[in-house]
Amino acid sequence: MMDKTAQIVVSSTKSVEDHVLEIITMMNQGTSEIEIKGYGREINKTVDIYNQLKDKLGEGIKLSETSIGSEVKDKKRISYLLLRITKAY
Repeated sequence: MMDKTAQIVVSSTKSVEDHVLEIITMMNQGTSEIEIKGYGREINKTVDIYNQLKDKLGEGIKLSETSIGSEVKDKKRISYLLLRITKAY
């Protein structure tokens, strides 16, 4: 198994379905761990992406880490949610 970690930053311009498709494609190409990170208003979209992945892949993925925090961007503090998912097989 290849040991690769990729990070996806949830964007307002892409739909939940586009993000889900991108993640599934990355996993099919050998990425074993993916971090999904959503800032501010994209936090709920991050949860939607995870839920859709879980619906599609079921036991094929597992949520290995959840992290919440904030970063300073453009002199503003912005909250984020980071979900790390790993292939279960």
